[in-house]
Amino acid sequence: MSCALHSRDLPKPQAISVNGVAISRDAIAREAQHHPAAAPKGAFEAAARALVIRELLLQEARRMEVEAMPLSDHSGRRETEEEALIRGLIEQEIKTPEPDEATCRRYYEQTRKLFRSPDLFEAAHILLPAPAGDRAVFQRAEAEARTILSELKQHPERFADLARARSGCSSAAQGGNLGQVTAGQTTPEFEQALFALEPGTISGEPVATRYGLHIIRLDRKIEGRELPFELVAERIAGYLRESVTRRATAQYIARLVSRANIRGIAMDGAETHRVN
Repeated sequence: MSCALHSRDLPKPQAISVNGVAISRDAIAREAQHHPAAAPKGAFEAAARALVIRELLLQEARRMEVEAMPLSDHSGRRETEEEALIRGLIEQEIKTPEPDEATCRRYYEQTRKLFRSPDLFEAAHILLPAPAGDRAVFQRAEAEARTILSELKQHPERFADLARARSGCSSAAQGGNLGQVTAGQTTPEFEQALFALEPGTISGEPVATRYGLHIIRLDRKIEGRELPFELVAERIAGYLRESVTRRATAQYIARLVSRANIRGIAMDGAETHRVN
């Protein structure tokens, strides 16, 4: 769901209020675009809960006489007064300990596999373009790819020459050389075929992707290495800090909800991560 709900899509009207302050259905409909759901009712209810939480935080910020001091980000976007109030309240009321080195090292030791550089694959390919849906062109490209593969079985050293002469990729000028690639940089089909190859070998079958048919050669695989703690310490500290803050914020909001007079919407399992 990428646009605001229409009133005809919304559940049966019922008044929603927080400590006597009404939340309009129009406001909920606008908020719903930020809460994708399988059905309009789900988006409506998630949006309503988010606005209830926002109103609760604003009421508490004003009760605590938090001073709004809007900030600007690197792109020049400036907080609204309400966003600044909510941020100020969270910063004032939620204090979490800074993760120390021992905690960060313990997390690192428990999750070492997360902290390694990616494997690098030095590869080359020959592309026979074949637009999706054009069966005749695909069949011609497949026949040409098999002819090239047959030649390469006899003369693998001709790969670069054949790439320059037959490939429809800009890499043809470099003999099909793609340089170093990592996971996620190519299409899933290409990646699966590439990762299955042994260094120095060529794919035994043409590999079909949305671009056409590929003949792939893996020249070298450079195994990723484990990153030392010192290189990832700041990243770990940031993750742990955010995780603790998120849990503390959820607990704080739950306490506000338990004390509030909320009508028209059940707050069990309410989302607490989007408050501005």
